[in-house]
Amino acid sequence: MSRYINTETAGKERTQLTRAVVLALRELMRQAQADDSSKDLAAFIALSLFQIHETVDASVGAWEKKGYWVKADRFRMEWEWTNRVGNQMKAAILADDWGGVAQAAVQVGQKLMNVQVPVRHKIGTPWVGAWKRLTE
Repeated sequence: MSRYINTETAGKERTQLTRAVVLALRELMRQAQADDSSKDLAAFIALSLFQIHETVDASVGAWEKKGYWVKADRFRMEWEWTNRVGNQMKAAILADDWGGVAQAAVQVGQKLMNVQVPVRHKIGTPWVGAWKRLTE
């Protein structure tokens, strides 16, 4: 039997999600007024932040097995904001508070300002239908 190599790692998923969030932020900032697409974009950002938060423990597991506790804790602290800001964004969306959504979007933009999205990306529009998923 041959070895099984998992190419879908938590780090790769986190990178893809952060690029998608940056792209959604760009689209959200272009919106002149709140409509259904704005709700989809904001909901996608919130859901993606929750997914990013879930990938952190998977990444840290290998370090903890080797006893690199400080490195693991630093990494957790570096990505701790995702859950907090995701909850803020979700609460603001559900309350229809677009000022709160804008504040959360600014925080996300500041944290992810160094993320590069290629001009010819293959991300598409993953935010379509995110409002429905958030409200379910």
